[in-house]
Amino acid sequence: MILFWAVFIALGVLLFRALARPDDSTPSTGTPRGPGRSTAEQLLAERFARGEIDEDEYRHRLDVLHGVGDNGPRLSKS
Repeated sequence: MILFWAVFIALGVLLFRALARPDDSTPSTGTPRGPGRSTAEQLLAERFARGEIDEDEYRHRLDVLHGVGDNGPRLSKS
């Protein structure tokens, strides 16, 4: 009987660990892998796709994320 419960608990722990394992598509830093897209860019693209922001606002915010302002690329925060 003790062996039955030990096996049952061990299977439960293994199942929990398998389901709780982080997705293999994300590295240990927690940011998704992809062709240079950051989490902020993905969220911005999703908001644009849902119609929450228009194209002008989308492009402006994307430029801000990439560090491009009215005077060209931004080299430092000041």
